[in-house]
Amino acid sequence: MKRKSERRSSWTTAPPCSRRSSSTSPGVKKSRSSTPQELHRLEQQDDLYLDITDRLCFAILYSRPKSASNEHYFSIDNELEYENFYADFGPLNLAMVYRYCCKINKKLKSITMLRKKIIHFTGSDQRKQANAAFLIGCYMVIYLGRTPEDAYRTLIFGDTAYIPFRDAAYGSCSFYITLLDCFHAVRKAMQYGFFNFNTFNLDEYEHYEKAENGDFNWIIPDRFLAFCGPHSKSRLESGYHQHSPETYIPYFKNHNVTTIIRLNKRMYDAKRFTEAGFDHHDLFFPDGSTPAESIVQEFLDICESVEGAIAVHCKAGLGRTGTLIGCYLMKHYRMTAAESIAWLRICRPGSVIGPQQQFLVMKQSSLWLEGDYLRQKLRGQENGPLRAAFSKHLSDVDDISISGLENQDKQESELYSDDDEINGVTQGDRLRTLKSRRQSKANTIPLACPLAVLTSALCSLAIWWIVCDYILPTLLFCLDGFRTQ
Repeated sequence: MKRKSERRSSWTTAPPCSRRSSSTSPGVKKSRSSTPQELHRLEQQDDLYLDITDRLCFAILYSRPKSASNEHYFSIDNELEYENFYADFGPLNLAMVYRYCCKINKKLKSITMLRKKIIHFTGSDQRKQANAAFLIGCYMVIYLGRTPEDAYRTLIFGDTAYIPFRDAAYGSCSFYITLLDCFHAVRKAMQYGFFNFNTFNLDEYEHYEKAENGDFNWIIPDRFLAFCGPHSKSRLESGYHQHSPETYIPYFKNHNVTTIIRLNKRMYDAKRFTEAGFDHHDLFFPDGSTPAESIVQEFLDICESVEGAIAVHCKAGLGRTGTLIGCYLMKHYRMTAAESIAWLRICRPGSVIGPQQQFLVMKQSSLWLEGDYLRQKLRGQENGPLRAAFSKHLSDVDDISISGLENQDKQESELYSDDDEINGVTQGDRLRTLKSRRQSKANTIPLACPLAVLTSALCSLAIWWIVCDYILPTLLFCLDGFRTQ
């Protein structure tokens, strides 16, 4: 263990792993509620340096880093920022993980930095520390092949600690997910093919996640899409964008969505989807609440009975939607409740809210048992028709109830009144309003310089060269001749 002053001279060989220390209170970090005395103590702390590889380092710095010929410092604290609903602050979404990984790989491959130590540093803000650690931990899992435990162990060297992530509910929080939960979620998502950064479409993700462009995210590609609930017509009302079913239909058809599941009360006529060739199911339960066992079972029955992708929505597409998709993740992929919540929030920030978190924890064991039982039955019918129909999915099941399909042949029941939920502003209303108020960030510029921008720059350079080499000398010559006359 060496401090910052000792570290610089030793990096020409094998850099050590260093950690900050305090003569008064090791491990104490700044918070917004810190007293002046605590802040003074924190200012006395040394900086923390953690070696990830021989060339990559993660640092928590309490003073601005000084440049050196053999070091390259960079920070994402003000570049990749979480857009919060209330007191939530992370984890950062999948697009930001992708941007970060591309940034690291580019720096490590840069010819100008081949002899430099690449140091990702963050400051004293605990929330930014957690998100920075989340990003470099994901890089270790995705690109360095580290296990979640190894990545987490590297980051908590010595007395280092990171605050856990909370939900997007208004008020206090009673359930948290940790960095380790997030790393496990990313690892399992890789194993099950939930994402592949070699084919990840950054532009599409960042476009469609915006409220004005549809507000939806894939949780499992080609299988589960979570989206904001449509309305009878497209309009901007009370600060948030409302989209009609017709807004989504072209995208759904192009991406093999066959089934729509609505969890909130009716804001549009289901026939607008069914007449376009989609199956549509209503599984209403109140905003901000947890589903009854019959709702969970019918949701799973529907999902296990259909081919193609399934688009699920409630009012904001976050709480109820995330909760039921989380049940599927636990049953069919044996993810823990915390891992399921972590993956849902990485894909679609704000998912699973308040008591829905504890609900998933309570459902974990029973859903695991159901999944294990169904996978065992499936292995016994390798050549059965259901096995063939669901061979694309990890653990699709046989001998399932299709009672969830009955309602599509029935005439739709009496229409719900929009007033039922609009008279009282619900959690979904507030979340949608907050999301619609977000402004586009400068960090949505594509990672690589677009060809058009490069071409424009070259043209500008060429024009400047012509001006300097030809036009300007000609003007000076003419001016000189004018003066001579």
